[in-house]
Amino acid sequence: MASPSSPLPHLLLFPYPAQGHMLPLLDLTHFLASYGFPITVLVTPKNLPILQPLLSAHPSVQTLVLPFPSVPGLPPGVENIKDIGGEGNVPIIVALRQLQDPIIEWFKSHPSPPSAIISDFFLGWTQSLAQKLQIPRVSFFSSGCWVVDVLDYCWRHVPSEEFRKSPVKHMAELPNSPSFTNQDLPEFVTVYRDSDPLFSTIRADWFEAGTCWANVFNTFDELEPEYLEFYRKLNNNENVFGVGPLSLVKGHNPTVESSSDEVLKWLDECPHGSVLYISFGSQKQLNQQQMEALASGIEKSGTRFVWVVKTIRQTDGGSDGIPIGFEDRVSGRGMVVKRWVPQEAILRHRAVRGFLSHCGWNSILESLASGVPIFAWAMEGDQMINSKVLVDQIGVAVQVCHGENSVPDPDKLGEVLAESFNSDKLKAKARALSKAVADATGPSGSSLRNLQEFAKKLASLPPPTK
Repeated sequence: MASPSSPLPHLLLFPYPAQGHMLPLLDLTHFLASYGFPITVLVTPKNLPILQPLLSAHPSVQTLVLPFPSVPGLPPGVENIKDIGGEGNVPIIVALRQLQDPIIEWFKSHPSPPSAIISDFFLGWTQSLAQKLQIPRVSFFSSGCWVVDVLDYCWRHVPSEEFRKSPVKHMAELPNSPSFTNQDLPEFVTVYRDSDPLFSTIRADWFEAGTCWANVFNTFDELEPEYLEFYRKLNNNENVFGVGPLSLVKGHNPTVESSSDEVLKWLDECPHGSVLYISFGSQKQLNQQQMEALASGIEKSGTRFVWVVKTIRQTDGGSDGIPIGFEDRVSGRGMVVKRWVPQEAILRHRAVRGFLSHCGWNSILESLASGVPIFAWAMEGDQMINSKVLVDQIGVAVQVCHGENSVPDPDKLGEVLAESFNSDKLKAKARALSKAVADATGPSGSSLRNLQEFAKKLASLPPPTK
């Protein structure tokens, strides 16, 4: 990448403290560290353990650990979204803004300060920070590009009261001209007020991404080429790179690493393509009514299943909210798991045929890479948009429920699962996308080429002027 007389520039990476945001950016960090870039990763104390696999693999990577600022509305000790849920995003974003001065102080005192900052797209204020430091910023999107295009449209139009009150948003200028109801979009679309300084700040932060030196997406060109091109043209910036799924580009092999897991051993005993995998990610929790409806629907469908369960918001049923007697009635054809599982390895197992998912982006990528169709039950935020696009445009998903507080009809759920589970059309689409993922992340694939081009442009950056 660089000659001995021209060392690679120092990079500062700043992840947003949520699992779905941090892990892809750490995968990108792994790639850049493998190329020899000097790297510092900024975290707060309770998020430092998440970096341990990276630091073990790359001892040269440094950390900048800054105290987590306190803000109203955030319980003491909370430093990661997994400890509070989606309602913690706004206070955590507000809190992290207070780190600007400590970062500037660190930068000015560093003997070899970074030539660029790569930060999560939730940290839009780091664009003005980069301008103060006179270095370029790269905005990292842990999501797909279609979500960003839709949210960008919303932020551009949300000051209009007519837009906010319209029950359906027809976004004709976007690729494929999608339409969304208010229930499909984040809450800010309906509650936004110009008079609220917090809304104004977050909206301004959003648009900072469009002025960045470069934008990197954890997606791949073949999945959403028109959305990536639209974003390039919208911001008049050619430095827009689809580099995902990053966990595959960096050479991760979950099947080998997790081959001894109990769930995988159970799947080994199941017929090929016979199992529905059910998981709602690390944050979402079903309430008792939802648990009962889902359990009943699974029972009525007659499908084999693996269901990963979290502790629920109220406990009127059995252990962890599972209806009393359910596990006995489905004994032999189902497995209820109440702990962490190796999701990527499960999805790649020959026995798994479908994935009932909340449609978080990392789960989507893992499902697509594995060639497994999605049964969509989106809960909030970008998941709702992902679900609509996967069902209506990509054709690799079937909607079974929609919304954080929605409850499926057990009879209809069982019927949809039974009818769609063996759909050859769904399976063929999933298989084609799996091949596209493999091609994109392969030795001559688009994601690897884009990563290499991104690294090449980073390598050409000059040192900062202090």
